[in-house]
Amino acid sequence: MSHPHPELGPPPPLGKGALRVVPLGGLGEIGRNMTVFEYDGRLLIVDCGVLFPEEEQPGVDLILPDFDYIRDRLDDIEAIVLTHGHEDHIGGVPFLLRERVDIPIVGSKLTLALISAKLGEHRIKPETVLVEEGERHDFGPFNLEFFAVNHSIPDALAVGIRTPAGSLLHTGDFKMDQLPLDNRLTDLAGFARFGDEGVDLLLSDSTNAEQPGFVVNERNLTEAIDKVFRQSEKRVVVACFASHVHRVQQVIDAAVRHGRKIAFVGRSMVRNMNIARDLGYLSIPGDTIVDVKQLDKLAPDKVLMVCTGSQGEPMAALSRMANRDHQIRIEEGDTILLASSLIPGNENSVNRVINGLTRWGAKVVHKGNALVHVSGHASAGELLYVLNMVRPRNFMPVHGEWRHMRAHADLAKLTGVPSERIVIAEDGVVVDLYKGRAKIVGAVQAGYVYVDGSSVGDVTEASLKDRRILGEEGFISVVVAVDSNSGKILGEPEIHTRGAGISGDAYDDVVDKLQDALDKAAADGVNDPHQLRQLIRRSTGRWVNETYRRRPMIIPVLVEV
Repeated sequence: MSHPHPELGPPPPLGKGALRVVPLGGLGEIGRNMTVFEYDGRLLIVDCGVLFPEEEQPGVDLILPDFDYIRDRLDDIEAIVLTHGHEDHIGGVPFLLRERVDIPIVGSKLTLALISAKLGEHRIKPETVLVEEGERHDFGPFNLEFFAVNHSIPDALAVGIRTPAGSLLHTGDFKMDQLPLDNRLTDLAGFARFGDEGVDLLLSDSTNAEQPGFVVNERNLTEAIDKVFRQSEKRVVVACFASHVHRVQQVIDAAVRHGRKIAFVGRSMVRNMNIARDLGYLSIPGDTIVDVKQLDKLAPDKVLMVCTGSQGEPMAALSRMANRDHQIRIEEGDTILLASSLIPGNENSVNRVINGLTRWGAKVVHKGNALVHVSGHASAGELLYVLNMVRPRNFMPVHGEWRHMRAHADLAKLTGVPSERIVIAEDGVVVDLYKGRAKIVGAVQAGYVYVDGSSVGDVTEASLKDRRILGEEGFISVVVAVDSNSGKILGEPEIHTRGAGISGDAYDDVVDKLQDALDKAAADGVNDPHQLRQLIRRSTGRWVNETYRRRPMIIPVLVEV
């Protein structure tokens, strides 16, 4: 198996007759999916998503792919193909279109409706190209064919890419539910036909590669969801992704059967469900939907609320309910249904929300204690089917953490793909397809780009390190007055602290030590401001570490008098 190496240098110029694949996100992580394909000087982008921040990234709203690789070549981009409407596949599009607004956006009806609504919030009117499964379209040297796949959102697509250098199949996110709620099956016959033509490189969803067997059918959840409504004597609150139309439909059907009115809570949930309803992907009886403001007029056992926050996102409606920071107050006897899988890394956040809700007397039903969700990603048995149908000459696992991609690579070997033709890459690693062989040829920059409020890319890893130190250890500022003419220290240092957990009286010891160090420096003729600040920082930091075993941020301030 070919795999990345930390010493990889920049890739060479793309050779004539070769196709280049550059993943800028989604490999080695769940989210931020974006892949750039290059042939004959032209670029095709598949997906452009975001990653949501974790606890060690305080203050960050979103994490984007790094566009540096394509920033000087924006005019070479033929199109952005969106495989489906999840945020980890479309959330980065507004930020890319800020750099070139007329890049064509290619996708299915629901996907284009979701991204158009999102772009509208950014005051961007996109150039869109509507495609459907079974169609073929040319974008420069790339001939694209689209295949229906089922996923946890309607209208998902896989994309076949034909070029003179070879043919690729990118599955997007998919599973092989044989009884999908919308009766839209994954196009296995299309995969097999494309495979018969000869697929030089298969890029396939690895998220559930470690899970044996097959994903449970969505229809199997109906009874478990219905049971939640039968047993709930007060309000029911369902939390799921704002794009999970299938799950919301199941919940709505259960609510209608049990005579409950439905309120959507949260801006993204209201927006997406209105879009899905207008396009016919969501069926809701006309008198069923009510405004959140009307809920107080209804009996608790006649209420269903559908909101976001199933991943413990701090600003989502469910988290705010758990923290008593929302207009909806969770009460004794309410039932909360978390209708989603846990994204790796969100376990602590979700557990905090569950505990917060339970504290107020709610019963929380989740995947760990009831069959209320199934994954939208194919398990190992389904992945083997695709490998055997497509019979790729080369294989590259995508969309997953390292363990998922390696597990998927092992499945490929079992189906007969030679080990030397399996490419395990990571974000930024460049893969060239030339004369039927896929090989790693270098690497480009593909780091995290942080969105913090209205700033994009201004927050660095150093900034986050400072934020973590401030949040965990606090800070100490040391103010020293200096004679502007002689550079001599005037009076004794003043110390101010926030969040360091050290009382003001305790600083008497360090003030004396600082005064001695500064006097010695003055005697030695040291009056350079930078050297004095470093001296203050070292002396204070040494004392705090030796006395309290803590490492707060120390900010020396020199005031010229």
